[in-house]
Amino acid sequence: MNDVIVGMGEVLWDMLPEGKKIGGAPANFAYHVSQYGFDGYVVSAVGDDKLGNEILESFNNRRFNYLIQRVPYPTGTVQIELDEAGIPCYEIKENVAWDNIPFTVDLEKLAKKTRAVCFGSLAQRNTVSRETINRFLDVMSDAAGQYRVFDVNLRQGFYDKEILCNSMKRCNILKINDEELIAVSRMFEYPGIDLEDKCRALLSEYGLEILILTCGVNGSYVFTRENVSFVNTPKIEVADTVGAGDSFTATFISAILKGKSIREAHELAVEVSAYVCTQNGAMPELPISIKSRLL
Repeated sequence: MNDVIVGMGEVLWDMLPEGKKIGGAPANFAYHVSQYGFDGYVVSAVGDDKLGNEILESFNNRRFNYLIQRVPYPTGTVQIELDEAGIPCYEIKENVAWDNIPFTVDLEKLAKKTRAVCFGSLAQRNTVSRETINRFLDVMSDAAGQYRVFDVNLRQGFYDKEILCNSMKRCNILKINDEELIAVSRMFEYPGIDLEDKCRALLSEYGLEILILTCGVNGSYVFTRENVSFVNTPKIEVADTVGAGDSFTATFISAILKGKSIREAHELAVEVSAYVCTQNGAMPELPISIKSRLL
């Protein structure tokens, strides 16, 4: 089976207080799966500008796989400010390159050999990229062991009920945090306040194989149709939380594809995301003691 895992959507510059760093959930995700020996690909678009050149140069220097188109829009940027707890606040620029990812022959070929893809709601705020993501999902194989991961990743109101509903229908793994679950539950008018009941409702309604619920310092859950796994969040000294959720998703999917149990994958994902929180930026090199467990 192919070892291609794709992060699809926004690639951009995170403008952090200490300077700019390459970001965007798909790039973070693809970077981390590549640390476990998979062919991690970023699918996105950049502008024909200095910032776009710097992104591609950085990926080339890292020997990072990508299928990134040049389009006549500026390369995306996000202004990020951190609060006292290191939690990021985002100002995401609109009508940028990653809003306009074209569907190409090369992208169709990549979809046909992709084993798992992770996509979110943010890159679907524009019709062009939304249609490209949907076409990619349609082309992927439906064989067992193929994963379409929808990491909800709500940002600045760049989503609506139709986008969320369509994405949950198309995925077989859903990742959501506790705040997003409340927002989605209100939008879909799920009754009650119990988080587990809401997760069970989503799992059943959309025929999901797995639902991942992260609750920050209050731990995380992984629901399947038969069981639930809960793991506490380690107490750590936080540098920033940028990209921690993406490292969680990447590690969990990588572990499942390497044959680990749900519980083993969950525990390792928590360990990795906690480590990423102790580092600055979204793409730190993981310690060999962690990587070796999946290589």
